[in-house]
Amino acid sequence: MSDGDLLQRFLFERYPVRGHIVHLDASWRAATEHHDYPAAVGGALGEALAATALLAGSMKFEGQLSLQLQGPGPVHLLLAQCTHRHAIRGVARHQGEPSADAGLPALFGDGRLAVTIEQERRRDRYQGVVPLDQPRLSDCLERYFERSEQVPTRMVLAASGERAAGLLLQRIAVGHGSAEDPDPRAVAEADDAWRRIGMLAATLQPAELLTLPSQQLLQRLFAEDDLRLFDGEPVWFQCSCSRERVEAILRSLGRAEADDILQEQGAVEVRCEFCNRGYRFDAVDVAAVFASPGRGQAPSGLH
Repeated sequence: MSDGDLLQRFLFERYPVRGHIVHLDASWRAATEHHDYPAAVGGALGEALAATALLAGSMKFEGQLSLQLQGPGPVHLLLAQCTHRHAIRGVARHQGEPSADAGLPALFGDGRLAVTIEQERRRDRYQGVVPLDQPRLSDCLERYFERSEQVPTRMVLAASGERAAGLLLQRIAVGHGSAEDPDPRAVAEADDAWRRIGMLAATLQPAELLTLPSQQLLQRLFAEDDLRLFDGEPVWFQCSCSRERVEAILRSLGRAEADDILQEQGAVEVRCEFCNRGYRFDAVDVAAVFASPGRGQAPSGLH
């Protein structure tokens, strides 16, 4: 499919509505190739990765955006991340095998969703939290935008073993950027258009979102509207783990604990949960790590 691993922006020509659509193919498969997730867990992770790409495309930042879902249910942690350059990665930790049609409450229990933006060049860190009290991730994220961003939003997400996809629609204020008060008639027309567009988006089926090319899908879904679809930006899988980061984690554990692991296992072995890359430290390596304690601290973004 020509729109695979692409994030595309589109606009409604007549109405103050913008959108993004994303299809993850090779990037989605790379994110899960070292994991054997049950269908419900893999589906939740795929939707979360598609959502991070959509959110990263709709926000202005330089750094990393994370969706973290936590709760006391069978899936106790799910983390999906996307950089402003659209590099994605994600991981889920679970117990047992939830039902294939389990919704968010069944997967996470009485959990919560945190949306976190960490800026690359500054120490700014923004986080918004909403409860996981809706059956779908898209519903929870719509509530997040309503509460935290005050931006009316509609979202549709879907995932299979081969592809993850998402559609995001957002209402723009009438007269945005203008010093003049908007015409009440224009506001009423925009309100009607937003309600109609939202109703149309609600009819989109997961199979359509996963299989139809972006242009065909948008033309079929919004047949009466003039849309402008922009060229896509590539999305790819990339893990930020490194030996230096793992060394910082060892320092945070402390020399005594590292020595205990050495004595018990003969080496300290750390495997990245995202990409499955392994890092091995023998006694000489561990001594070298603690001989230079000032080289760095454990990175806050590494899970």
